[in-house]
Amino acid sequence: MKKLIAGLIVVLISTVSAFAAKDEREEDRVKDAGVVLKEILNIPDDIPQDLLDKAECLIILPSVKKGAFGIGGSYGRGVMVCRGGEHYKGKWGAPALYALEGVSIGFQLGGEATDFVLLIMNPKGAESLLYSKVKLGADASAAAGPKGRTAEGATDIVMNAEILSYSRSKGLFAGVSLEGSTLRSDGGANENLYKKKLTAKEIIREGKVGMPACAHELVSLLDTKSPVNKSDPKSLE
Repeated sequence: MKKLIAGLIVVLISTVSAFAAKDEREEDRVKDAGVVLKEILNIPDDIPQDLLDKAECLIILPSVKKGAFGIGGSYGRGVMVCRGGEHYKGKWGAPALYALEGVSIGFQLGGEATDFVLLIMNPKGAESLLYSKVKLGADASAAAGPKGRTAEGATDIVMNAEILSYSRSKGLFAGVSLEGSTLRSDGGANENLYKKKLTAKEIIREGKVGMPACAHELVSLLDTKSPVNKSDPKSLE
């Protein structure tokens, strides 16, 4: 009997330790996203301010690695954070955890870990990501984002895209095409972080959770760098 009780205690401790490790891993993912975004926004020739100010949401994916998802493919984990309010006119809210998958990314990465930042440029693009798995270029229009202080000179394709994507690898920062890749809400990771089952929509649009401590740096940075949504009001209705 004593051996049975001792065995149960060991199992219980192991289970608690496993959950604690998962929680810490998800929290680190959110913190890493804040660090990556801060570093990218401090690059002189970075994301144009006028595009950042017109973005409804951002997805930040730290250290996406080639070969981490199948042969020749890639798999990245990160966060999606959006402005609050009915028409995305409020302050930035709590993050939902997301995953990026896709064979095409592997060829662009060249075997190196790469950070990605994706700007979601209209409510349609945001809603697609909140409700289902999205294939870039098919379910949502995507383009490599322009660089510089402003988006002047950007093509119509870029200006009309629902998602603009950027990458940083080995210190090099550039717009990059992610067409053919997929983005999806990481349900298990969200459950680990918030301690209950939640959809991305419940986290981001319905405000069913408070701001986790691990997201304070990321959200404070966005509130400072882009406090107001400067999109054409008609595009938000």
